[in-house]
Formats: sequence, C-alpha cells, structure tokens
Amino acid sequence: MAEEAAAELLERAARRDAAPEELRALRVAVQAVPLAALRSRLAEHHLRALFGLLAVNDREQVSACVSILERLLQALDPLYVIQSLREELQKGLFHPDDSVKILTMSQVGRIVEDSAAVPEILHSPELLQQIINCIGGEKIAVAKEAIKSLSRIAQSQEGLEALFGSSLLGDLRRVMATSDVVRYRVYELIVEISSVSAESLNYCASSGLISELIGELTGEDVLVRATCIEMVTALAHSPQGRQYLAQQGVIDRISNIILGAQSDPFSSFYLPGFVKFFGNLAVVDSPQQICERYPVFMEKVFEMAESQDPTMIGVAVLQKTRSRFQNLLSKIGHQAKNAPTKLRLRCLDAISSLLYLPPDQQTEDLLRMTESWFTSLSSQPLELFRSISTQPFPDLHCGALRVFTAIANQPWAQKLMLSSPGFVEYVVDRSVEPDKASKDAKYELVKALVNSKTIAEIFGNQYYLRLRAYLLEGPYYVKAASTTAVEGAE
Repeated sequence: MAEEAAAELLERAARRDAAPEELRALRVAVQAVPLAALRSRLAEHHLRALFGLLAVNDREQVSACVSILERLLQALDPLYVIQSLREELQKGLFHPDDSVKILTMSQVGRIVEDSAAVPEILHSPELLQQIINCIGGEKIAVAKEAIKSLSRIAQSQEGLEALFGSSLLGDLRRVMATSDVVRYRVYELIVEISSVSAESLNYCASSGLISELIGELTGEDVLVRATCIEMVTALAHSPQGRQYLAQQGVIDRISNIILGAQSDPFSSFYLPGFVKFFGNLAVVDSPQQICERYPVFMEKVFEMAESQDPTMIGVAVLQKTRSRFQNLLSKIGHQAKNAPTKLRLRCLDAISSLLYLPPDQQTEDLLRMTESWFTSLSSQPLELFRSISTQPFPDLHCGALRVFTAIANQPWAQKLMLSSPGFVEYVVDRSVEPDKASKDAKYELVKALVNSKTIAEIFGNQYYLRLRAYLLEGPYYVKAASTTAVEGAE
C-alpha cells in the first residue's frame, strides 16, 4: 500500500540513512498518497531530517528532497510550519541552490497569507531580514516572491511598524545598493505598499524612499529615467498616490520635463513613459481637466502621433479634443490598414490599448468616449479589423483579434458585433485559426465575451451558449470528424 511504503521510506529518511534510490522512491510515493493521509503520518523529526538532507553538495539529493518537501509541506498548516520550522526556513533562504530558495519562499508566501501565522513572522527579525536579502538575489522568481510576501506583511499596522520602524529599513537600503535592477525592485515594493492605504503611503513617504524614487526622474541615466517614470505612474494608480504626487509638485515637474525634452537628443528613451503618465492620469481623473491644466501633454501627444516614428505613434495616448483628434484617429485607422506591416502592428496594439476599458471604469461617459473613438477610426471600423483578421499574416490576424478582445466587454461593441452579418459565426468558427497563436488570440476574445455581464442579454441565449461551449472546450478543441483531418489542429 502506497501509504505504508511512504511511511517506511519517511522513517529511513528521518534516520538519514536513505539511499538515493529510496529518496527517489519516496518522491514518487508522497505524490500518490492523499494529503490528509500524509498529515496523519508526518512528525516534526521527518521534516527536520529532510531539510537537513538539503545541506549537501549533491544536486540529485537536493532535487529529490525539494520535491518531497514541496508535497509534505502542502499537508501542513502554515502556523505549524512557522512555529516548528522557523530555523529551517531561515537556512533555506540562505541556501545556494535556487530551487531550495523557491521552496522556502513559497512557504513564506503561505504563511503571510494566513492571519494566524503572520504575527509569528513579524516576531522573527532574522527571517524578515533574510526575505529582504532575497530581493537582491539573481533569480527573479525568488525576488518576486520576496516582494510579494513583504507587501503582504505590510498590510497590517504591525507589519508596517516592523518594516519601517526598525533596523529592517536599513536592510532594505543596504540591498538597494546592490545594483540599479535591485534598487528598482525595492521601489516596486514601496509602490505596492503605498497603494494599500493612505497610512501605508505615509510610512513609505516617511522612510524617504518615495522622494528618492522621484528624484531619479531627472537623473543622468536616460534608461533609469524610463524605468523610474513607470514606477511613478504605478504610484499614481491609487487616489492617495495621486494626491501625494500633486502635493509634492511632481505632476508639474513631469510636465516641465516633457517641455524641456525638445532640447534633449536622448528624450526618445524616456519621453513615451512621461506622456503615458499623463495618459493614465487622464483615464482616472477628468480627461478634460488634465488636458486643460497640462496643455504640454496634449501638444506632445499630437506631435508624437503625427510623427513618422513608429515608437511615438505606438505610444501616443489620445484624449478629448475636437476635430484634430478625430482626424488623428482616422489617420491611425488608415495606417492600420495600409502602412508597412511593422507599423500596422504598432497601430493595432495602440488601438487595443486605447479602447480597452476595465469593467469597474465603464461609466456612461467613458463608454460613450470609447465608442466615439472606435467610430472615428474608419467609416466601417468593425469591417476594417475583420478584413485585417482574414489576411494570411498571423501577426496581423492576432493584432486584429486583440482589438476585438479590447472592446468585447463593452455593450455598444457587443451590439455592433451582433448586427454585423456573420460576425458571431466568424467568432465561433475554429477553422479560420491556422496556428497556435491565432487559436490562443481567438480564445481570449471568446473568454472576454463570455465573462461580460451584458453578453447573454445582448447576444441572446443561443449565441451565448455557443460561445460558452467554445470556452469550455478550450482553445485547441477539434470536433470528432469522419476521416477528414483538420488542418492546423493541435
């Protein structure tokens, strides 16, 4: 019986005299035993021994033990893990093998999501210090987990105190000094924490780290500047972040940087990000207000969109203005149809970004705005993108499908799709997708339609059920046919 075999092999591992083949057998056995059964057989000494077996320079043994521990730890309550294996977790984060670090960080991730277990981590300064050190690790997966865990810890008052009111702030600063890349990982953490509440932003601001980030907007290195504005844009996603940036005069400073960019030969590296910053502000605040208050933004948008540089056309964020704006959209629609392939793709991606509206932002005003943008692209925009999607170029085909996906959750677009002859049939027709990328893009379109709250009412039950069936069958479904092979089927 698998359970008995696993228990016997666990005892051998606990005595540390298990041969390599027995560890391999245990690796297989624990996968076959239900978690509840494993839990009843597991004791602390088994786990300590397996963690102990990681302390060797034998990749096969380490790999087997990581796999075994991954399974066994799933069976245990996070509170038990932190209380019984605190030292082992700490050593795991020091381990030279990345797979051990990832195993340990995934346990830390479970612990910080458990309200009963979080206080245990807060009272383990050495463990917290080691999690901070992991932000500076070479393995991006480990660093990401560390950022995620620290961000979760900081969601409580006690967590904020632990991170910002103790020597751990010094540890964060020490890790930041490792490299530009690591410094921006710490800024990413600070921006994530700031987005939780006004209080968490105050802690981050008091630490001095936000003002250091903002100071880098005018740094010498143009590539660092480009990364910096992305972080500042993320900070502006929350109301308290926008308020802080306005109070500190940062929005005016960014406007002045755009103004001064004309004399900077390297401005093309960072200018798109600075313009996007205002584009994001315009989406969450009043577009009219942003455009009137910062005319330099609007001027730069038109300049970029009317330029011959595809990078600039691709990034131009378009907001409310009169006929000049309508002409511009019409030009982008024309480029999407007639330009060289590379620029057509950029236009399609820019149109998708422009038209996508998350469900929580679908006010009547914004829906009217995206609809008017769509209709300005061409005299028959739906047919324009449908004709692009039928061309024998997979990139263009997928680009056009992404435009449909961007508008799929907006009621006006659903009505347009329904009234366009044969459009819904085209969406559920699998035979028109020649390759994997196309099948995936079509599947995303179907998913966006099915997940919309208005689709059943607008499309009617018959079409809705066909779309739902498509979604449930998955992207690569092939109907069992007679002897005819379906070309391009996965």
